[in-house]
Amino acid sequence: MSSSKIVPVILAGGSGTRLWPISRDSLPKQFLPLSTSGDTLYQDTLRRVAQGEMFAAPIIVTNEEFRFFAQRQARDIGVEPTVVLEPVRRDSAPALLAATLLAQQMHGEEATLLVLAADHVIGDVSLFHEACRKAHGTAKLGHIVTFGITPSEPRTSYGYIRRGVALNGGAAALVEAFAEKPNAATAKDYVEAGYLWNSGNFLFPAHVMLEEAESFEPEIVEAVRRAVDGATRDLGFCRLGSAFHDAPSISIDYAVLERTSRAAVVEGSFPWSDVGSWNAVREISAPDERGNVQRGPVRLVDATDSYVHSEGPLVAAIGVEGLSVVATGDAVLIMPSARSEEVKHLVTSLKAERRNEAIEHRKMHRPWGSYETINLGGRFRVKKIIVDPGERLSLQRHHHRSEHWIVVHGTAEVTVGEKVSTVHENESTYIPLGAVHRLSNPGRIPLELIEVQVGSYLGEDDIVRLDDVYNRVEAVAPVALA
Repeated sequence: MSSSKIVPVILAGGSGTRLWPISRDSLPKQFLPLSTSGDTLYQDTLRRVAQGEMFAAPIIVTNEEFRFFAQRQARDIGVEPTVVLEPVRRDSAPALLAATLLAQQMHGEEATLLVLAADHVIGDVSLFHEACRKAHGTAKLGHIVTFGITPSEPRTSYGYIRRGVALNGGAAALVEAFAEKPNAATAKDYVEAGYLWNSGNFLFPAHVMLEEAESFEPEIVEAVRRAVDGATRDLGFCRLGSAFHDAPSISIDYAVLERTSRAAVVEGSFPWSDVGSWNAVREISAPDERGNVQRGPVRLVDATDSYVHSEGPLVAAIGVEGLSVVATGDAVLIMPSARSEEVKHLVTSLKAERRNEAIEHRKMHRPWGSYETINLGGRFRVKKIIVDPGERLSLQRHHHRSEHWIVVHGTAEVTVGEKVSTVHENESTYIPLGAVHRLSNPGRIPLELIEVQVGSYLGEDDIVRLDDVYNRVEAVAPVALA
């Protein structure tokens, strides 16, 4: 059954390393509250397509690690999306084509899709909706429509679009050429010549995208079709089949958009940012009279044009100018704001050194709550664990460590072997090495406890799940107490 509504597709699987140390592989920028709205960037994107009668329920494409973030953050703002899980990351082309096939199953062969990145900021939703209406009219003529943004200045961090012949009564134009990120001189020439920034968001009829993809990349389409045909339902998620592994890893830009003759562009005059650097975060924030942006426990004296962000320690600065300072509990980044594009290279080097700070936060979120590493020594690790009301961890055991649990708030239900006991505030219990155990919160308030691990190996992969309400029983899993 065909629907006239536009089907939003939100790609939410990126790692967001350019905003390290706040954004990391374990919790990337799309799920963080970095805009002025107070919501996460992902929630802002959802709200953008949840208003009015123009849009159908969204399809979210993400991966295993982020599935509960995507589901929970959507529900927190009253949105019930279809969350599609990739079994492996394969860049944007396979992800988008899987969503296209699923949209046809749900809304008919003539479905129209609006594909959005989960981590962009758009400053005027009404202007964005107006651009969507223009793009929809152009897409009906058989085009894949990209949103080009009116440049505010020459930028070397964005790709550009050169417009050709006008379409749809001047509401759009054919794309004459896509241009890669330029140097400063070329960017100035592009802006003077009327080029647009390439936002990386676009709208198209499902059948047109599939026809073009089959023409240029039939191997991808064939693998994705098999993955969609083999998809299963699990806890409300749509898991693509294993054939997804066979799809080549390539972006939709290289696979289709830069090769098709059916690409069109609609100019968007709304404020837009891909929030691709700390300098970009500063630009979307409200500075004080000296051009400073402060977030968290920050004290500035005689500072100008600086961005200072702390998620824990007090950060104080005197007489600084044009700096970005970002602090978490385990890492501090300091740099001239003009060099914020280099953060991704720093993170690459940290990963090569196997620094855990490059990948994981001290506080790790789980579907049942969270845990935070407080201290780590040669043979011990101390964590603070919070279990949400009514939630429980997997039934599990460890090969190399024992654990001591001290309840500081709430009531815990603790299973050790065949014994089930209740542990109240200011009481403790012991989990011997190798014992089968489970932690649950039967109460109506969050359960907070301190865990002390002692053993010869304290790696996060020392866990065997035997039973799990979140269907994560797969021999050995890479996360402790999850």
